[in-house]
Parts: sequence; structure tokens; C-alpha cells
Amino acid sequence: MDIEELRERLIDLWETQRTKLILGAGVLMCIGLFCWHQKPTPVSTNSPTMMNSTVSSRMATSTTTQNGRVSIDIKGAVAHPGVYTLPKQARVKEAIEQAGGSLPTADLNQVNLAKQLTDQQVIYIPLVGEKIAGANNIQTGSSADGDQPIVNLNTATKEQLQTITGIGEKKADKILAYRQEHGEFKSVEELKSVDGFGDKTVAKLQSSLSV
Repeated sequence: MDIEELRERLIDLWETQRTKLILGAGVLMCIGLFCWHQKPTPVSTNSPTMMNSTVSSRMATSTTTQNGRVSIDIKGAVAHPGVYTLPKQARVKEAIEQAGGSLPTADLNQVNLAKQLTDQQVIYIPLVGEKIAGANNIQTGSSADGDQPIVNLNTATKEQLQTITGIGEKKADKILAYRQEHGEFKSVEELKSVDGFGDKTVAKLQSSLSV
């Protein structure tokens, strides 16, 4: 078959199948356009919306105390345990009220209701018959029993740490090792980062420690 014959056949094909060829090309074009529009548009991780959201979340904690309010975590024998934000001058009594009040089985004799709240403070309300290491019930400069001094996590020696009920030799060593590696504690709550100190343990030690 020479070029001239091939050319004539193509012309004949075009004349006889023109409509089908045009429709086929149109369908392919429509499919291509549809697929193009369905392609997802990448979202920049540096978009103003995402950056503003991140900045807002980072500022939330610092602005709490600047606005004269503190956030506390109340646990134990209250109607609705959880995290609450109250005025900076509020007392433990008001925190209990904010959490729906104490349960009938709560032992408020172990709790200092007049103690002023501090930001990030954990308040534990014990049940009747439950013994705690002076949590919440603390007077200025001493623990609940009046003869156990408040110990500063950042300056205490191993022996001083061991004067706190619930802190033995091993736990005292862990506190000193953590302090040596990470520097000063920013809050008593940071004690949870030390191996062996969970939420409940820190809550019980809260009133016997300071930073």
C-alpha cells in the first residue's frame, strides 16, 4: 500500500465516521476536564489560619493567669471532678462548689477550705476513712499536721525530701536525678514526669511541696 492509497482510505474513514470520531474526542475531553477538577488542592501548613490557630493555643495558658484567673484540677469525692477556671483569689471551698459540691462520703476535715488557689493546682478531696498526706490541708510554712515543713523541690537535699510522707530513699534519688538532668522544677505538677510519681501520688504530695 502506497502513501496515496493510505491517504485516500483515511479520507474515506473521516467522511464515513466523522460524527463518531468527533463525539469520541468530545467524551475524552470531558473526562479529562472532570479528572482535573477533582484533583485535590494542597493545603499549605504555613497558611495564616493554621498559624493563627497554633499561636492561639500556645497563648491560652499564659493568658489565663494574666487575666486574673487560674485553672485547677479537682479530683476525688466531688460531684463533677475535672479542670475548672476560677478567679485568682478563689479558695478551695469555691473550687469544690464549682465542681458541683462534695459527696456525702467526702471527708472535708482533711481539707483546708480556706487555701487560696494557684494555677495548675491539683486538689484531691478524700473519702471518709481515706488517709492522705496532708493534701490541700496546709497552713503557711507547714503541712497538715503542723510539724512537717513544706519542702522546696528545687533546693531540697535527699534527707529533706525523705521527711515528706510518701517519699522514701528511692523516690528522693529519682527527684534529684531528674533535677540534675532537667534543671529546676517549674511546678509541683512537673513531678509527674519523674518515674514513680503518678497523678494520685502527686495529688497527695501537693501541699507538702513547693517550687
